[in-house]
Amino acid sequence: MAACSASAQTAPTLQPGDYIAAVVNQDVVAASEVVQRTERLRQEARQKGEVMPETAGLRKQALEALIEDRVLITYARENGNKIDEAELDRVVANVAAQNKLTLAQLRDRLKQDGTDYKSFRENLRDQMMTERVREREVQGRIKVTDAEIDAWLDKKRAALEQGGQVNLAQVLVTVPEGASDAIVAERRARAEAALARIKAGEDFGAVARDVSEDSNKARGGEIGMRPADRLPDIFVNAVRDVKSGQVAPQLLRSGAGFHILKVVERQGSASMTQSLQTHARHILLRPSAQLTAEVAARRLAEMKRQIESGQAKFENLARANSEDGSAEAGGDLGWMGAGGFVPEFEEAMNGLALNGISGPVMSRFGVHLIQVLERRTVDIEPRQLREQARNALREQKYDEVYQDWVKELRAKAFVEVREWLD
Repeated sequence: MAACSASAQTAPTLQPGDYIAAVVNQDVVAASEVVQRTERLRQEARQKGEVMPETAGLRKQALEALIEDRVLITYARENGNKIDEAELDRVVANVAAQNKLTLAQLRDRLKQDGTDYKSFRENLRDQMMTERVREREVQGRIKVTDAEIDAWLDKKRAALEQGGQVNLAQVLVTVPEGASDAIVAERRARAEAALARIKAGEDFGAVARDVSEDSNKARGGEIGMRPADRLPDIFVNAVRDVKSGQVAPQLLRSGAGFHILKVVERQGSASMTQSLQTHARHILLRPSAQLTAEVAARRLAEMKRQIESGQAKFENLARANSEDGSAEAGGDLGWMGAGGFVPEFEEAMNGLALNGISGPVMSRFGVHLIQVLERRTVDIEPRQLREQARNALREQKYDEVYQDWVKELRAKAFVEVREWLD
């Protein structure tokens, strides 16, 4: 049983015949741990159908992974926030539940496996602190510039424009080529008067039929539904942030004259000024040396079955099992727009129907069971749009910054590898 293996201990007590494989800061890696991690890597490679590396190569890989674990754990002990006993109790209860044991049975099983219960709890505490320190340190190192946000928004706009269709209507007041300043001013005044009528509540189509010099004036100025890439760029840019049914607030000047533009309808693309928000809840189980991702996924699948059969309520299972700050609220995550969750979570959530429950979903935080409660479309202020871009860019940079942070900690750590592995 994974939850009760001796290898789960962070700082193992060396048994007769065991050796110290490495010293990391104030901690040690036992030779028995390297053997167990090597076997785990071999099993993972076999399951994935990968070419099996040589034992010596696997052993070095296992040792380096264990050294990295120790570097992170020792740093977290010195720099992390304390984990309160109530939260730790809930995680221990979860481990017992995953293994279909009571707490008393878990203690007995640990004892049979030669694992001290106190060490078992402290190992769980270390893992929780490590994860929280990781998020704090890595997020604090990620930098996103205004230029990067601008580029991200421009790219998103371009994708929306290329992928969608839009039906525009216009009021056109022409300006003859080479017109004098006086004529230009007169035509501008005529267009501004028409725009004022529309803003005052007059029907756009009626104003178009009355004023426009466009060939579509009889149809209220409607150009018709067209792919955005088949419309003049100047039109697409002018209505980029205009929602369906609304009129661009300013006149547009082109070589033909002055235009008043209305977005009649958009199809196949989202608006940059609106966002779909989702109200969801989840149950989170965090894989560890005591709880493999596979076991966590099976446990969540069983919870899903219980919920769908009416044997249990989602919120009750979340309160009893979830290893997340939302547990007390029944797993409720509130309303969140695009980019508010890590990509794998968001992708699974977006694929659910209302009240639908996902299968187990793996993210860097653990394994989730997700339920969608509500959805709504809301207007986005420019500040919110930029924050959405910032969140997406931070997520894109996370893995690279995390690896750099780990390398930095590894370089600063005291690591002594013993000769027995050579």
